Amino acid sequence: MKKKMHFLAFAQHGVINHAIAMWAHPRDKVGYDYARPEFWQDLGRLLERGRFDAIFLADELAPYNVYKGDVDISIRYAAQCPVHDPATLVPVIALATKHLGIGITLSTTFEHPYTLCRRLSTLDHLTDGRVGWNIVTSYSSSEFQAMGVTDVIPREERYARLEEFMEVSYQLWDSWAPDAIVADAETALYADPSKVKKVAHEGRYFRCHGPSFVRHSPQGRPVLWQAGSSAQGRDFAARHAEAVFNIQPTAETMRAYTDDIRRRAHAHGRDPESVRIFFGLQIVLGETRESAEEKLAAFKAKIPLDGALAKLSGDIGFDFSKLDLDADIGDIEVPGIRGQFDAIMAANGGKPVTVRQAAEIYGMSLGAPVLVGTASDVADQMETLFEAGGHDGYMIMATYMPGCFQEFVEDVVPLLQARGLYRTDYTGRTLREHLSER
Repeated sequence: MKKKMHFLAFAQHGVINHAIAMWAHPRDKVGYDYARPEFWQDLGRLLERGRFDAIFLADELAPYNVYKGDVDISIRYAAQCPVHDPATLVPVIALATKHLGIGITLSTTFEHPYTLCRRLSTLDHLTDGRVGWNIVTSYSSSEFQAMGVTDVIPREERYARLEEFMEVSYQLWDSWAPDAIVADAETALYADPSKVKKVAHEGRYFRCHGPSFVRHSPQGRPVLWQAGSSAQGRDFAARHAEAVFNIQPTAETMRAYTDDIRRRAHAHGRDPESVRIFFGLQIVLGETRESAEEKLAAFKAKIPLDGALAKLSGDIGFDFSKLDLDADIGDIEVPGIRGQFDAIMAANGGKPVTVRQAAEIYGMSLGAPVLVGTASDVADQMETLFEAGGHDGYMIMATYMPGCFQEFVEDVVPLLQARGLYRTDYTGRTLREHLSER
């Protein structure tokens, strides 16, 4: 039997997902308002029809302010702004679907494990076991300023704090035994206290005393996702993550990343294959290759460089307005997302990358491969990448919404199913069960 692909859909509870100015495309959200439930419910139904494992909801807690030292450019070009709370979409999407997983990005930087675990366990109950958590720490100066915190936490300390956060979270999720609920109406005994452990944690960053306030959820814990890019991020992912998302521009770099994560997982005593690895892909379809190329060119022509640089500066943590558009970016310091910067560099084939080129790459696909052509062309390219990269699947990154996903589901998915490369139906109920399918 052929190994089958898994798909996640990259989205954000905002006016765009990542492709700058895509909100202005004439086919984007036709008849929809992203702030209304109908858009998300119809998108959920569409992805479920396409047998996606889950929708992945990215997040940012404040408008980027690194570029030119202000939020104005981010606001002007909707460069990941405005963005609404992703957790609120979980019950909205869950009520419209039966199988689709829903993964949300929640930062640990301004949260306590007790409240975050309570929220995630509640959502796992409401979805009957379809919730995933994308674990992140905040790195953006705008987030810290919005929260009234003066200093951005250095990377090393972020990860030390995150490790303790996870230690407390595991204790909370495991505090209620699956059979703690007795519900004996005759004796009025609801729960057995001997099967509810009290957490007693006194650490460097957190204190927590008492059990979780939510009974054991269908999955016990949400599915844990992480986008490990730096050395610390990869090691954290190898220790904790059940699914990893990354941007890599070629089959060779996908294979190198996959091998590295699995080596690290093995070193931590885990089954390397238990860590599901997804890479970002953007897909541009046309009835002919030429029409697809023309569509991509039209997308790129619409990208405002200032808007792309505002997002890039926010993600990387470097103000690109300080450089000329034709300057080489190779030697800049990267306090933000190292992996995103590395993806841009690799996307240009190892050649020097100018500020202008970086904006054009990042404004479209964040450096992920863009597969262009007919449905058959794209299916061929996906199969080639999949066989060479050694990974488990793809995070499909949007252009215009929801049309790009509709095209993919209707035109590409059937071809992959016919080749035995993709499921024809769900075999499990929970998100964890979806991911475990081989």
